Amino acid sequence: MSSDDPIRAIVLAVGATVLFGSSDTIAKFLSTSLPIAEFLWIRYALFLAMAMVLCRNVTRRSLRPRNPGLQVARGIFVILSSLLFVYGVRRMTMAQATTINFLSPILITILSVPLLGETVGLRRWVAVGAGLLGMLVVVRPGLGGFEPASLFGVGAAFCWALTLIITRKFAISDAPETTVLWSAAIGAAVLTVMLPFDAAWPTGRQFGLALLLGVLASGGQWIVILAHRLAPASLLAPFFYSQLIWVSILGYLVFGNLPDRWTLTGAGIIIASGLYTAHRERIRGPRTALVAKSRRGV
Repeated sequence: MSSDDPIRAIVLAVGATVLFGSSDTIAKFLSTSLPIAEFLWIRYALFLAMAMVLCRNVTRRSLRPRNPGLQVARGIFVILSSLLFVYGVRRMTMAQATTINFLSPILITILSVPLLGETVGLRRWVAVGAGLLGMLVVVRPGLGGFEPASLFGVGAAFCWALTLIITRKFAISDAPETTVLWSAAIGAAVLTVMLPFDAAWPTGRQFGLALLLGVLASGGQWIVILAHRLAPASLLAPFFYSQLIWVSILGYLVFGNLPDRWTLTGAGIIIASGLYTAHRERIRGPRTALVAKSRRGV
């Protein structure tokens, strides 16, 4: 991985968060009037097209994974993460849903012990505890502000953490193009099966927004790949938290809501925990670093 242009990589990473924040806003807007599986199917159809373009110069043999079972599992967890996130954000504010999704790098630390056999030191366990505390501040279980839909958000973060854990298992054996293509194809296949059970004829406006959602999300994924070709993941990880800024602005402009003090407090705790975890991963070395980036299918 090249690190010869970190400034450009950072600009690309922040640009990706703008696209992801915009696509999430459209997903929340569409989720109130169009079946979720339907507009996600349109998004994944475009994602699959993007993946096929990415793989156009790759030999067919290179696209065969060493462990198809892991690739299938990764693809399933990717689409589950997308579905659960949209089901959650339909009832939550943009800032709440995005903040809960920031739990992924913390959950990765927890899951790396039983699934990868890694050793986690005391300082990282303290960071994990702080991150979980931040999640409780946002979710507020047992209090009047508790939103059951937040459990969908936690599930989405958990599925994305499993996605990245699985990615680590075959990161050396399979090319990135292979992983992107399989994730896109499996997600599209799952949504195609779901489509007949939950579909409605979209209006022209809804179809246009669904297409825009697919373009923005796929463009964000493409930019993330470009950014990580120019700089190491440990350098870029903190900049993905800027997504909270964009979703807060868009949430106010489109839905008229702003993050409350509990969401902001919990976000601060989770982000601090995530930044410290990224710092410890960087110290441990690039071979063990795992990207704390967006949940979207890359």
